[in-house]
Amino acid sequence: MDWFPLLNSLRIAAISTVLVFFLGILCAYYVARLPRVVKGVLDVILTLPLVLPPTVMGYFLLRLMGPRRPLGLWFLETFDLRLTMVWYAGIFAAASVAFPLMYRTARGAFESFDETLAYAAQTLGRSNTWIFWRVRMPCCRQGILAGTVLTFARALGEYGATSMVAGYTPGRTATISTTVYQLWRTGDDTGAMQWVLVNLAISTVVLLAVNLLEKRDRRPHFRPASGEVSP
Repeated sequence: MDWFPLLNSLRIAAISTVLVFFLGILCAYYVARLPRVVKGVLDVILTLPLVLPPTVMGYFLLRLMGPRRPLGLWFLETFDLRLTMVWYAGIFAAASVAFPLMYRTARGAFESFDETLAYAAQTLGRSNTWIFWRVRMPCCRQGILAGTVLTFARALGEYGATSMVAGYTPGRTATISTTVYQLWRTGDDTGAMQWVLVNLAISTVVLLAVNLLEKRDRRPHFRPASGEVSP
C-alpha cells in the first residue's frame, strides 16, 4: 500500500492549518473591533468560501494562479515556480476553503471576551501585545482550539478545490480524498475502503484529542493556600 496520499494529506493539512491559524486570528481580531457596517461587509467577504461550492473556489484559484494568469505567470517567469498541478497547490486550496471556520469561531470568541480584563491590564501598564497573548488568547482558547481543529479536519478532507488546482498524480499530488475518488472510479472498492478507514481513524483521533483537551481546560485551576480549607 502506497502511503504517499496519507503523508501528502497530513502535510497539506498541517501547513494550511498553521497559515489559517494566524491569518484567521488576525482577521477575526481586527474585524471584531470595526464599526458594524464595515464589519458586516468584511464578514460576508471572508465567510463566502464557507458557503460556496469547493469547485467554485477551485475555479477562482485557477483564475488567479493559473500559469497564464497574472499571479501564476509572474511566479513562473520570476521564480520558475508553478502554482498549480503541484502538491503545494493543495495548501492554497485547503487554506482558502478552511479559512472561514477559523475566522468565524475566533471572531465569536473575541466578541464574547470581557473587555474589562483588557482595561485592567492596561491600567497596570501592560502593552497591547502582552494583553493579547497573555489575557485575551487564554480567555478565548476554547474558540481558538475549536477553530483550529475544524480547520485541520476540513483541510484534511478537502477534495473539490484540491482536485482542480493540484490534480491527481500518484506519488506527486495525490491526497486521501482524491485517491478515494480515483480508486472508486476505477472500480477498486477495496482500495477505496482502505483509505476511507484511514481517514475515519485520523478524524476520530483528532476529535478525541479535542475532547481530552477541553476536559483538561475545564478543571479548576484554583489551589487553596497552605492552611486554607477548601470547601
